[in-house]
Amino acid sequence: MSFTRTVAEHRDAILAATPPLTPRRLPIEEALGRTSAEDVVATLEIPAFENSAMDGYAVRSADGAAPRTVVADIPAGAVPSVEIGLGEAARIMTGAPLPVGADAIVPHEQTHEPFREVAPGAVVRMDAAPAAGAHIRRRGDDVSVGDVVVAAGQRLGPLQRSAAAAAGAASVLVRPAPRVVVIASGDELVAPGEPVGPGQIPESNGLLLDGLVRGADAEIAGLLRVGDDPAALRRLLADVEADGPDAIVLTGGASVGAYEVVRDVLEPTGVQFLTVAMQPGKPQGYGTVGGGIPVFCLPGNPVSVAVSFEAFVRPALLQMQGRREVLRPVMRLRTAAGWRTPPGREQFMPVALDRSDSSAWTVRPATAGGSGSHRAGALALAEAWAVIPASVEQVAEGDAVDVMLVQ
Repeated sequence: MSFTRTVAEHRDAILAATPPLTPRRLPIEEALGRTSAEDVVATLEIPAFENSAMDGYAVRSADGAAPRTVVADIPAGAVPSVEIGLGEAARIMTGAPLPVGADAIVPHEQTHEPFREVAPGAVVRMDAAPAAGAHIRRRGDDVSVGDVVVAAGQRLGPLQRSAAAAAGAASVLVRPAPRVVVIASGDELVAPGEPVGPGQIPESNGLLLDGLVRGADAEIAGLLRVGDDPAALRRLLADVEADGPDAIVLTGGASVGAYEVVRDVLEPTGVQFLTVAMQPGKPQGYGTVGGGIPVFCLPGNPVSVAVSFEAFVRPALLQMQGRREVLRPVMRLRTAAGWRTPPGREQFMPVALDRSDSSAWTVRPATAGGSGSHRAGALALAEAWAVIPASVEQVAEGDAVDVMLVQ
């Protein structure tokens, strides 16, 4: 039986059947790219103590612009052992704790003596009287104990991981990276670099999905290729299922043709094959195998594979990781050229961006071939997908369209 859904209906059905993976605690050093399963709460203040925001001199502002005698040298990491008194200063480095008695920092650029040559006992002259509080970082003015520094469902990128560590986190509870097996099917496929005979093509969908899966913070547990022999596919799937990946993605053999090996093997097991109102990527399959492993059956044409991954697989992989946002952000941009749209189907047009005017980016089709599903070479030129609703009959130059950045 054949079914027809919109893109949103098919994605919603997939997401409704996709629970997050069980979280685990990892050392902060190993958590890059993972998604927090709980709020990361500060156990330390940032800054943890009052410190200097500049290389210069710690002084009393009440002394005005009078020359100061240097009584100490305070590098970062040191604990000041002196109290700044009348007419005194301490040479201090950025990040070093503020000594008792000081309430301002005079940057060395506002003094007359060579900063690197100044030692205790020297006298420094200042251009002007400092204001109280000048160039001082107050304790806790960034983060207080108990503040949430990384929210549950947020990706621990380089900035977030650094913030968590600065706030005292030694470990974090995260969702693991989904383990994904990719299987490209088709007798016509040969490995990249191998001789290409009549009727054959290099297998590129596997490499495409390898990159897309990794870009979604998941892991490749297998990158496999199989011909159009149903028995061979059954054996391969049995081996894959025994390894227990978190998802299986197949390309090719999912349509309504006479040699659709993926559909012939998986449809009798309960995997649902249907048509989705989209271009490219109309034939889709989704279900579970091996006791609950999600299986995505995508078309075989490269542009269809890329679009199908963005529309269905990537959101599911992010939901497995507990991500708060599973869809890419969309920008509204003007078109620099028009193009045709398919009747009654949501279109994903590969587009290139013109950023020459920072206040008015525009998009145009990446190639003259439009959204043709077979145009593997055109993928190299695509920076984004223009997502055109099924109700739109024609895109004209100057129209505003939704654009999903992928690079």
